[in-house]
Amino acid sequence: MKYYLYAFGAILCWASLPAATGSGLKGMSIETLLVISFTSAALFLYAQDVLLTRSFKLYLPDVKVTLLGVWGIFGYHYVYYNALNNTPLAEAAILTTTWSFWIVVFSAALLFRKLKLSILLTAIAGMAGAALVIAAGKDLVISMKYMQGYLLSLTCGLMWASFSVGLSYLKGRQNPMTAFTVYAAVLSAMLYMSSPAQPFPSTQNLFAAVYLGCVPLGLSFYLWSQAVRGGNMVVIGFLSYLTPPLAVLMVAVVHGEAVSWQVVVGMMVIIAASIGGKLTLETKEER
Repeated sequence: MKYYLYAFGAILCWASLPAATGSGLKGMSIETLLVISFTSAALFLYAQDVLLTRSFKLYLPDVKVTLLGVWGIFGYHYVYYNALNNTPLAEAAILTTTWSFWIVVFSAALLFRKLKLSILLTAIAGMAGAALVIAAGKDLVISMKYMQGYLLSLTCGLMWASFSVGLSYLKGRQNPMTAFTVYAAVLSAMLYMSSPAQPFPSTQNLFAAVYLGCVPLGLSFYLWSQAVRGGNMVVIGFLSYLTPPLAVLMVAVVHGEAVSWQVVVGMMVIIAASIGGKLTLETKEER
């Protein structure tokens, strides 16, 4: 049970971003956003490690694990920010959140040695619920001029899913997320220094980027790593569908915005799909 609480904690961290920062990240270059957020994440996680282990030693994983971390942490976020820059927000959000679907599909296929139709159907239902939440009150238009952005968004889903499933096989080892964020911070700094000169971010931009680094990146990385290295990845994949509706609900509570009926229906679909997936999984395991 504790692993699913870790997963839910990570999901809450991701869902908190719109409510906590509002439009604070708008106008920042990708290079500036990467270097500030990953530096903040690395410092946050290192300080947390020092408090938890009472040691200043930084755990550095082997080469294979390091490459997994560069792929999933730096690579994913670099592609993700570029996808958002090249795609209308609603369409990008739907396509990038396909990582929940792929986590369920990949994990179920590895668990049962083949993809069960019941798991696939519940995964599609969860994805439909998430899409309904994200698209609520918006006009979705698929345009060929955004094809590059669409492909980048879909790539994001595959990248985070493959990283998360790969991370789940590191059970019994030390948590490598601090090292992953340190590598990402170094790569971001190199990217920033090689790019054209950037204006210093405004106070609002700086606050939003630091919050992004400490909570939706730093804290969530630790919680997500704990979750996927100990919990059932299929169940965790279903839980992650809750990210969009929770983000909408947090904005509604913090900023006093109304919640549309599509959001409520979408969340009900996600919860139903999650329960159905869990029951299906338990039935298969009993056999």
